[in-house]
Amino acid sequence: MDKKKISKIGVLTSGGDSPGMNAAIRAVVRTGNYYGLEVFGIVRGYSGMLDNDIRRLHNRDVANIIQRGGTFLKTARCKEFYEPEGRAIAYENLKRHGIDGLVIIGGDGSFKGAQKFSAEYDIPCIGLPGTIDKDIAGSDVTIGFDTAVNTAVEAIDKIRDTMDAHDRLFIVEVMGRDAGYIALHSGIATGAENILIPETETDIEALITSLTEKERRKKLVNLVVVAEGDKFGGAEEIAKIIRQRIPTADTRVCILGHIQRGGSPTCSDRLIASHMGYYAVESLLVGRNNVMVGVVNNKMHYTPLGKAVKEKQKIGQEWMKIVKILAS
Repeated sequence: MDKKKISKIGVLTSGGDSPGMNAAIRAVVRTGNYYGLEVFGIVRGYSGMLDNDIRRLHNRDVANIIQRGGTFLKTARCKEFYEPEGRAIAYENLKRHGIDGLVIIGGDGSFKGAQKFSAEYDIPCIGLPGTIDKDIAGSDVTIGFDTAVNTAVEAIDKIRDTMDAHDRLFIVEVMGRDAGYIALHSGIATGAENILIPETETDIEALITSLTEKERRKKLVNLVVVAEGDKFGGAEEIAKIIRQRIPTADTRVCILGHIQRGGSPTCSDRLIASHMGYYAVESLLVGRNNVMVGVVNNKMHYTPLGKAVKEKQKIGQEWMKIVKILAS
């Protein structure tokens, strides 16, 4: 580990927001201040770095935010940062403030930007996995996933009430453009008959056969949970085919959308974010640079940023076997 003296650190949130980001910011600020570092908040992610929208943060600035969803530093996606000219501007702005270390709370795209920036300008970066999709290798948990999946479960439970009252087939679409963890977890937790995710090829004929068999057995209440990134095209496309092939089924679609991103973070997400934020600062202080702080088997785990962005969490086939058995 290259132990470079750190005195001023910046913290930012980038990409999609996730519940618990505020708890992570709070932990970074208060841990940094505890160790005598100056901590700066960078507003709107990399965009704020380019615009020099950077301000000093004291403990009182992060009071009363741990229970809030979203991110009080705001977030944005910044195409300019992915160009060398944009990163050069960002570096000059960091130099003006004397910032010599960064904590980036975000996902895959955010870490790619951090990796390039650190390689070019020797600014040590620590990544915290802030994504509701749980799609980053190197951590069993990500900031925001628990809240998002519980939001989905609560919504689907309510949908089940009206499904049962009307003997309906509901197709519920949850978030997950590249990863199906929200669909998998919420689907199992709510007793879904079928779960469709990007990691597996959707067999539409098997789905139709399964639903037809259930209808033959007079099982008229059925739930299909589909991730938005399902290769077949999401809930609306699935519903279109089901209506054509099983016209007797009272088929409805519900797309939960961005409701899954918002809301007060669960206790689990607050603890995870606080833990990771603390260890992000500790890592910078001991020279453990350019890694993502994660949790593996209930222990802190450090994954090189390059590895975190190249690999994805993989859903084991055992999970899909469990889904099939429990839905029979």
